[in-house]
Amino acid sequence: MYVDALSFLEDEREAWEPFEALAGLSDADLERPMPEDGPCHGWSGRDLAAHLVAWQQIALEAARELALGDDSPTIARVDAEWEAVGGDAMNARFQEEWRALPVGEVRRRLSSVAGELRGYLTVVPETRWVKNPARLQFFMGETLDHYPEHRPELEAILAAARG
Repeated sequence: MYVDALSFLEDEREAWEPFEALAGLSDADLERPMPEDGPCHGWSGRDLAAHLVAWQQIALEAARELALGDDSPTIARVDAEWEAVGGDAMNARFQEEWRALPVGEVRRRLSSVAGELRGYLTVVPETRWVKNPARLQFFMGETLDHYPEHRPELEAILAAARG
């Protein structure tokens, strides 16, 4: 567990860095669906970006709330939705929403949300997240604990783009 924000933020930045390569893919490579029977289970680079950044956006919304006050309605809402419909349904909704976005907006979010999240977390008092075990777990779940699960997809997408 983390005892200070700076350590978390440095580790998060380092862990996210490989995924930034998605923004450098051509439109065709970003949109290319991968085989269903492979590590990407049919996802394209856009789909992987949607999955990861949508959860970062939720964390960003929570960080904005915690920068201003002691509570985050977003965390409560997302936890309730997870319990009601499950993660698969939430992830499917994110995929659908992101597939409707222009590719330029996908790239903008992919290139900006993680940094914006880190920026907000620098102004959230540590007592509201780093020193609060439940909230620290929330932020880790949307970032540091989440990214390694998707490294195989990233590697497969980047390998397909290299040919």
